[in-house]
Amino acid sequence: MHYFLQRLKMRLIWSWSGLVATWRSEHSFRTWVWANAVSATLAMWLPLTTAERALILALGVLVLAAELINTAIEHTVDYISTEKNDLAGRAKDAGSAGVAITAIAAGVAWVVILLGLLLN
Repeated sequence: MHYFLQRLKMRLIWSWSGLVATWRSEHSFRTWVWANAVSATLAMWLPLTTAERALILALGVLVLAAELINTAIEHTVDYISTEKNDLAGRAKDAGSAGVAITAIAAGVAWVVILLGLLLN
């Protein structure tokens, strides 16, 4: 049990370190954090169901997770080589597309929920 708790502690420390480093170095991550703050505030303020709130909040967290993964891909590619490479460019573009698709999913959820509020 002690080993498990020690490993859990280290995982939390490493994760927090990655989160802080990304916050400090990535403008796009900070932008998504602020967008999520606005989204979460609206989700709590509007008369939504618990399930709708959970969906909005969970999709916001997924956008942040996608941005963190995209940042990891970009840093890894940049670390491996500074030369221009088609595969490296495609890897970075795919990571960026993953963030975009996740954000679109969050936007679609908002549109559907808001239309439901307006039509009821």
